[in-house]
Amino acid sequence: MGIGADIAGNWHSSLAALAWQIDLGVDAVVCETPINRYELAETSRSPASAKTGQAPAAPPLAAQAPMAAPAAPSADEALAIAVAAAQTAAAAAKDLPALREAVTAYGFCEIKKGARNTVFCDGNPAARVLILGEAPGREEDIEGRPFVGSAGQLLDRMFAAIGLSRQAPDAGAALYITNVMPWRPPGNRDPEPAEVAMMRPFVERHIALADPDVIVAMGNTSLFALTGQKGILRARGNWAEAFGKPLLPMVHPAYLLRNPIAKREAWADLLSLQARLRQMG
Repeated sequence: MGIGADIAGNWHSSLAALAWQIDLGVDAVVCETPINRYELAETSRSPASAKTGQAPAAPPLAAQAPMAAPAAPSADEALAIAVAAAQTAAAAAKDLPALREAVTAYGFCEIKKGARNTVFCDGNPAARVLILGEAPGREEDIEGRPFVGSAGQLLDRMFAAIGLSRQAPDAGAALYITNVMPWRPPGNRDPEPAEVAMMRPFVERHIALADPDVIVAMGNTSLFALTGQKGILRARGNWAEAFGKPLLPMVHPAYLLRNPIAKREAWADLLSLQARLRQMG
C-alpha cells in the first residue's frame, strides 16, 4: 500500500513537471547524444522511394507553407487611391448639400477620426466673396462652423470695415466662408501636404458650386491648396487666379493677432478687394 502510494505520487509529480515545462514553451526533448537532422531526412524517406529512386510525394496542401500576403500599398499609392476617391465623390455632388454629405462620408483622411464635427461652411452661399481658411480650431470643432474663435471675430470686424458680412442676406454684401480641411488637425498643427491633396478635389468642387466672383485665400495652407505654392507673406496683396477665379491671398487673422503691426498691410488688402469688387460691377 505504501509502495503503490509512493509510485502514484511520483507519477503525478512527473506529470505536473511535464505540464509546467510545456507551459514554458518546451517543444522538444534534449537527448543524451546529438542527432544529425540531415541524416534523419535521408532515413525518413519511404522504402518505396528509396528503391525506385523517386522523390517522395509532395505534402498535402494544408501542410505546405502558406502563400505570402499581398504587399501593402506604398504611401504614394495609398494617397493616389484617396485622392481618386475624393475626386469621384466631389464630382458626383450636384449641389452644396450633396457636397457636404460627400465630405462628411469621406473616410480616407485620418484627421477625421479625432474631430468632433465636420466644419463645412458658414455665411451666404450666393455671396460674391468666398473666403477659404485653413482648418478648424478648437472652437470651430466644437461649434461646427468656421472662424468662430478669436481669429474669426477679428475676421468679421475686418470685412465689416468694407461693408461685407457673413450674416448679410444680400449677395453683394455677403461673405461665404469655408476651409481647406473640414476637420480639426490634432493639436491645431498645420495640415500635411498629403491631407491637403485629399481635400483639394472637394475645395475645387465647393468653389465651382458656390461660384463666387472672388476668392480670398486666408493663410499658407489655403494658398497652397489653391496654387500649389507657399509663402503667404510674399504672396499677400498680389492678385492671382485659382480655378478660373480672381484670387487675393491674405494673411490669416490669427497671424494678425500675434503681429498687430501687420494689420496695416491687411487693411490695404481689404481696400484692394473692395476696389476689385467695384470694378467688376
